[in-house]
Amino acid sequence: MKKLFILLLLGLGVSSAQDTPEPPASSLETTVVTSTPSNSYIESKPARPEVRESAPSHRPTAPLVLNDDSPNRIVDDLVITPSRVVESNYASPFIVDSISETALMERGVRSVPEAFEQTPGVLVQKTAHGQGSPIIRGFTGYHNLFLIDGVRLNNSVFRSGPNQYWNTVDSQGLAGIELVKSQGSVLYGSDAIGGTVQAMTRRPTYIEDGSYSGGRTFSRYASGENSFIQRGEYTISEDGKYGLIIGGTYKDFGNIKAADLGTLPYTGYGEWDMDAKLELFLDDDTRLTFFHQQVHIDDAWRVHKTKYAQSWAGTTIGDENARTLDQSRLLSYAQIDGEALNPWFDHYSINLSHQQQDEERYRERANGRFDYQGFTVDTVGGFAQFDKYLDFTDLTYGASYYHDRINSFNRDYNPDGSYRGDKIQGPVGDDGTYHLASVLINSSTEINDRTRLDLGGRYTYAAIDIGSVEDTATGNEISIENEWSNFVGSGRISYRLDEMDRLRAFGAVSQGFRAPNLSDLSRLDSNRSTEIETPVPNLDPEKFITYEIGLKANAGAVSGTLSYFYTDVEDLILRTPTGRVVDGLDEVTKLNSGNGHVQGVELTFNYELHDQLDFFGGFAYQDSRVTTYPTSAPVLKEEVLSRILPTNGYLGARWESTDERLWIEGITRIVDRADRLSTSDIRDTQRIPPGGTPGYNLWTLRSGWHTTDRITLNTAVENIFDEAYRAHGSGQNEPGVNLILGAEVKF
Repeated sequence: MKKLFILLLLGLGVSSAQDTPEPPASSLETTVVTSTPSNSYIESKPARPEVRESAPSHRPTAPLVLNDDSPNRIVDDLVITPSRVVESNYASPFIVDSISETALMERGVRSVPEAFEQTPGVLVQKTAHGQGSPIIRGFTGYHNLFLIDGVRLNNSVFRSGPNQYWNTVDSQGLAGIELVKSQGSVLYGSDAIGGTVQAMTRRPTYIEDGSYSGGRTFSRYASGENSFIQRGEYTISEDGKYGLIIGGTYKDFGNIKAADLGTLPYTGYGEWDMDAKLELFLDDDTRLTFFHQQVHIDDAWRVHKTKYAQSWAGTTIGDENARTLDQSRLLSYAQIDGEALNPWFDHYSINLSHQQQDEERYRERANGRFDYQGFTVDTVGGFAQFDKYLDFTDLTYGASYYHDRINSFNRDYNPDGSYRGDKIQGPVGDDGTYHLASVLINSSTEINDRTRLDLGGRYTYAAIDIGSVEDTATGNEISIENEWSNFVGSGRISYRLDEMDRLRAFGAVSQGFRAPNLSDLSRLDSNRSTEIETPVPNLDPEKFITYEIGLKANAGAVSGTLSYFYTDVEDLILRTPTGRVVDGLDEVTKLNSGNGHVQGVELTFNYELHDQLDFFGGFAYQDSRVTTYPTSAPVLKEEVLSRILPTNGYLGARWESTDERLWIEGITRIVDRADRLSTSDIRDTQRIPPGGTPGYNLWTLRSGWHTTDRITLNTAVENIFDEAYRAHGSGQNEPGVNLILGAEVKF
């Protein structure tokens, strides 16, 4: 806590010492667009005709904000991800969860996965404190697509089941996050099955007709997490010419203090991040953006595999002496976008990117033998998008291509430190390449004054070539080469139920497709509690069809959404036991054995009692039945999907002062017992207690105070009643009473 107040005082000192211009109030009043996503990928997009007048101009002239009103209001913000063009959330025929920069700060969000804890239909599973993986409408891992300013974070080594890669995006460097549930394969390609998430990075501040320089610091301290985060950034700009923002984040996560269990050993880790964005305005209609981002995470333990785990509600404890993970990710891109009225398009965006992901795991077994394994993935890619507004329809079309090159290693040592030699491969095959190319077209047509029809299609081609893979049956080196192609289509219809447009109904049918990746075909790594996943040379693509109907309300004081979805699953790649033992662990292989469905109901609402008081809430229920081989016997059985979402909901109230400088918010979140278990869940004894994960009821109180135009203070008390709990499928318990203090200082 001492660090927080020292840095706050330093920030105040810097603020008073600087003589930087404040954006004029009159400029802000005329140029700030409430609820508009604040980044280059989004802001330059043209809006659909029905919101085009309120959409931002191509050239930014002032800071833009997401959802400037209460962060719990649901349908009055602008979004980009559902249709790839700017439109109002209410007009979009999708269920979209938009988390603004304001909400990220007010909720004291620690990591990107945790940003979705107040999102119906999402379960935030955490194998470890540094490894969060949201489960969206029954799917996690590589079945959910993550984008950073439109660039794919997903690559060909992403695993099925929970993984840690969303935690390699710095939540403190974001201007907002959007989640579109289901329905993403046509617009965004392979992997967009459970949901598509777009993380929108921060961009420079501008003032009208002049130069600007300034910055901000943000500090966050949390007692139950024993953590401290410090963000600093500086921006310099000149209207119509250029803008530059440079930022960095330092994170120190100590060991968690959990209710009933006390301090959880080795749950802390370190992280440092940085980012920079340069925008050059070539003319009034053209912007060139250069961006770089990097994240470095050190010594993030997977404690449930080790002897230091704490048993809770009957979970078992691992026997390894240590299992730590270091990972880093670097992303750079160049993007040009702008207006160019011609017969082919009115707006365009062209992006070229390079991303590198490095991962190294250290494991020491119970007998003292230890190994280092890991991989490096270099991804070169790009996308081009074009928008054309015709008299009868609005068209979006384009193409994308990503190429992965993978190098993998595994170095084994005896307990005395003597070298046992390199293995054929690391956790995935060595010397591998993966190609993913696609083209898309989507149209949005106003059939009449009340009806909108969206139709789209995407063709995808994927190819893989892995040079070195271990055949665990023979110990020999083999190679894997294959290719797949697929076409998916989608149709969505939205209908205004009343002339005042207070209620809209929508329906959709959308195909999904996911090509097998390098992890599917070549992974050789421990999995779950006592299992090892081994390579399999031949797998088919997974296929999905999602049906969805819903309502959106925007009737003055009342807003909300209600939806029902049903996802038909075909050829889902699932792990199944073989009966063999490999390296002391039970072998599981992969088969296209999953056929069945996932379905669910989701509800959100916000009721504005008066200008100062809002009531809000959400609810979600899911069910699933999918065929699998639960044992090594050739007998198919219908089961629920692993880690299916337990029934849950939340209720809250928020009060704001008349001058909007002070706010107070209280929330209670109720999660039912997760006792619908698959056979693989039952075997996962280190993470899931016998009979299922106990339910819980969490109470949170938050408040904030804009002390001046430059200083904002936030505070929260999470888990007020010190309840012992963990999210279903997680490898550790969450903090008990957790006091969070935050301070933002602008200078």
